This record gives sequence, C-alpha cells and structure tokens, in this order.
Amino acid sequence: MLDHDVIIVGGGLAGCRAAVEIARTDPNLKVAVVAKTHPIRSHSVAAQGGMAASLKNVDSEDDWKAHAFDTVKGSDYLADQDAVEILAKEAPDVVIDLEHMGVLFSRLPDGRIAQRAFGGHSHNRTCYAADKTGHAILHELVNNLRRYGVHIYDEWYVLQMILEDGQAKGVVMYRIDDGKLAVLRAKAVMFATGGYGRAYNTTSNDYASTGDGLAMSALAGIPLQDMEFVQFHPTGLYPVGVLISEAVRGEGAYLINSEGDRFMATYAPSRMELAPRDITSRAITKEIRAGRGVHPDGSAGGPFVYLDLRHMGREKIMLRVPFAWEEAHRLLGIDAVEKPMPIRPTVHYSMGGIPVNIEGKVRSGVDGFVEGLFAAGEAACVSVHGANRLGSNSLLECVVYGKLTGAAIAQYVQNRKLPQVDEQRYLTAAVKQIQSLLNQAGKLRIGQLRQSFQDCMTDHCGVFRTEETMREGLNQLEELQQQYQKIYLDDKGSCWNTEILEAIELRNLMIVGKVILTSALSRQESRGAHCREDFTERDDENFLKHTLAFYSPAGIDLQYRPVAITMFQPQERKY
Repeated sequence: MLDHDVIIVGGGLAGCRAAVEIARTDPNLKVAVVAKTHPIRSHSVAAQGGMAASLKNVDSEDDWKAHAFDTVKGSDYLADQDAVEILAKEAPDVVIDLEHMGVLFSRLPDGRIAQRAFGGHSHNRTCYAADKTGHAILHELVNNLRRYGVHIYDEWYVLQMILEDGQAKGVVMYRIDDGKLAVLRAKAVMFATGGYGRAYNTTSNDYASTGDGLAMSALAGIPLQDMEFVQFHPTGLYPVGVLISEAVRGEGAYLINSEGDRFMATYAPSRMELAPRDITSRAITKEIRAGRGVHPDGSAGGPFVYLDLRHMGREKIMLRVPFAWEEAHRLLGIDAVEKPMPIRPTVHYSMGGIPVNIEGKVRSGVDGFVEGLFAAGEAACVSVHGANRLGSNSLLECVVYGKLTGAAIAQYVQNRKLPQVDEQRYLTAAVKQIQSLLNQAGKLRIGQLRQSFQDCMTDHCGVFRTEETMREGLNQLEELQQQYQKIYLDDKGSCWNTEILEAIELRNLMIVGKVILTSALSRQESRGAHCREDFTERDDENFLKHTLAFYSPAGIDLQYRPVAITMFQPQERKY
C-alpha cells in the first residue's frame, strides 16, 4: 500500500495551488498529486481570458467591494456572500504571489500588470497573459510542485474514493500505462477533479472533463450542490464548440446577427457585448430562434451569429488575443482580421459541485462535514458563483480557494495517524469491476451510448428548459443507463486500455447528468443560467436556497440549505 500524508486528486490549478500551499506551510509533509493526464495537460491550461483582482492598475475607482458586488449580482444573488468577500479581498495578493512565482502576466507600459474589461465586471480588473492565462499560471505552479518535492502520479486514473465511517481514507487508482492497480492511503484526501462539460454534445471542455470526482462523491453518499446551474459560454466557435475567449469581447469585438445588427443593444443596453454570460447566451439563442442567425453560406436563418473583430485591426488582434485568431484560422480557415467568426453558445462551466465550506471541508449534508475530505476548484461548490459565474472569476477561485484549502489541510493532518485500510478488499473489488467491464457480452459501442447520452442532455437541459422537456430527458436518461450493461469493449488488454477509462467515464457522466436534470426539474424558477420557460421569474421567496442532491441508483433525494447573505440584499438584476 502506498502512503502519503495528503492525496490531491486532480492536477489542475486548484490542486496544484493547494499542493504548493501545503508544502510551503509544512515542508515535512508527504504530498501526492494524482492526475489522469500530466498536470500541464489539465483543462486549466486552456483557460484564456484572465483572473479578476482589484489591483487598480488601470482603474483607481475599483476596490474589493465593487468586485464582490459584481460577483454577487452576476450570481443572481445565489452566491454565499461570506465566500465572495474572501474571494474579492484575497484576489490582489494571490495575483502578486503568482507574479513572484514567475507567472508572465501581460504588462502596461510602466511595467505593472495589465488589466482589461470582462463581462459583468463594472471596472477593468482582469489580469491576463495575452489569451493564454491558464497556460502561464499552470506551468509555473507545476514547476513549483517539483521545487517543493510533491510526488506526481501522472496518468493514473482514480477509480474509487475510500470512505469508511464518515472518514476519507484514500483512493483506489489504475495506472493507464499497464493496468496496475494500487491503493493510496492518506490522512486527508482532496478532490480537484474539474468539471463535466463532456455531459453535453457541444462543449469548450477538454475530453478529460468527465465529472469523475463528482460521480465518485455521489456514489459515496456525498451530496452535490446546485448542479442545475450549467454555464453556457456565449462564444463557442461553430461548429466545433471550442472557446473563443470573453477577452475578445473585452478588447472590443462585436456580436452581430444576420442583419448586421449589434443585437445586444436589445438585451443589455448598458453593457452590450460585456453582459454576463447567461444573459448573452440567451440573447444569441433568441436571435437564432427568431431567424436572425446565419448559415455557413452567409444567408439568414442559420444556427450561429457572428463575433466580429475586423474593426480592431490586425496589430491589436495579434497582440491581445492571438490564440483566438489562431483557433479560428486553424479549425475553420478563417482569418479574423478579414472575416467575422461564426459562434454560438457552448457548455463551458459548472457552477455546482461538491459542497464545501470556506476551508474546503466537504459537507455531508445541510449541517455536517466528511472527516478528512476536502475539495476546491470547479469540482467544488463553495458557492462564489451562485447561479452564474462571471468571466475571470474561475481562475481566481481556483487560486484563492486552492490556497486556503491547502492551508487548512496542512493544519488538519498535524498529529494525525494514517487510517486503517483493508488494501486487499479494495484491490479485489477493483479487479472485479474492470473484469466485469471486459467480460460484458453486449453489442453496443461506448461511443454510440455516449453520443445518445450527450444528445439527451443537450436537447433536454440546455439554455432554455421546461418541465415537459426535462421529464422526457430523465426518462430517456434512465433508459440509456439500462443500456450501459450492453456496452462492449474491443480491447481486452492491459496496455493503455483507454476503453476501460471511457466506460467508467461514461458511467460517471450519466450519474452527473441525472443529478443535473433532477435538480433542474425541481427548481421552479428562472435564476442565472437556469432559465425555465414555464417559470420565467426569479422566486426568492421559495428558491433563494442551495440544492443538495443525494444520488443513489434507486433515485435522487433533494434537500436545501440557506444562502449566506452578509453584504448585499437581493434585488432585480439589470444591465
């Protein structure tokens, strides 16, 4: 059995930042990061636009309170305001800390960190490294893992969390290279496993974003919070779905329909293209529904609208948003200096996740906590984003709450003993699980079932929702889950058998999808990214509360817990 003081599952921004903080706090602790890819290939590396912080480098009127208010307003007042206050107050310090680690932020002419506009923010406060900010930050954090001696298990896939008697004791993992199984025991376990964008058929997320940590938590009896809030980013490149960063609109790009109109004047006249993502995504969808979308041949009535950069000029495009230009050129052959980009909303982010407090401790229900288990980043829900996340607050959450969770873990494990774990019992169960998959005699291919599931989620729980469509979606999903036993694996070997991973990932995605649909069906209001066409208004009297969904194969039970309102009373949200 492998032993460490702390196991962090997930090699993205939140996990790496937590590992660095643990090592800084107590260099004697044995810390391990387990990741199914190499950490620098984690999805965090794809984050483009930047990280919000009231540094006041370009706007002396900005401060943490304005940042906090924008975040709470953007969340449609579902965010826990005590957590938001910490996020906004810590932001300037964590950015400077990253700079001292060596992160190459873009600069103003006087050498200070540059900042730009982002959707929903009332001041220009987004720090950035061109449009490759996640890449710049993650590489420095991974370098620091090596500096501090953190052990990295890269390309190991975690199959199960070991949770006994209300205490997390370790994980069971599978080495992708050769199929080796191992039990990893620790005094504390942290999940930083990212989101679940692959539950939908069009997403900006990496292929690895399959909700593994969420599903393992749900299977262990831990609730998932606010899963009905799925963020659709307005500018996914059509038809491939990859992200065109909000930074492009922050630098001045226009959204135009088939008639050449900047239609955001109808939906958010004061913020135009820099309205929050939920409002902008609904506006684009309404334009397409009204026949003002565009076809690939340029005629009206098609499935996308345009993101127009042409007026920005080549020099600014290549200096400020070179990766966006590169993506359109590489994937569609479009030179954004000469032609507008075709875009439509794409699934981008999970506001919900594993419920945690401000120290990253995982909640077991409305009141209690799970001993020894922590979470941070997109996999977690400390609820700084509520019903809708503002752009450039995600990287910030990963770094702030990664750091705070790491600090809490470093204190938690002091003077604690390693738990007792029956290694052989878990290894035997893992062998049985994998052999069962290999022995299935069905005829259904994994890809077929996954596509049917993704289509089901996209068609029944998208930008707009109704009770009828969601009930139909749940029925379809339950039928698809029944078909899981009929999938067939061609590869029976142990060397880099990605079919085993794909099969388990699909199981995980289906669990997450069922929780999303069930939570969304029960929230009979429209709030943030959750837009019901049969309940069009926000209903604070009945639904100003967090959803906790407890999964079991027999069904999902819902409970609710209150929202922390400490600074700003809910009011109508206008832009």
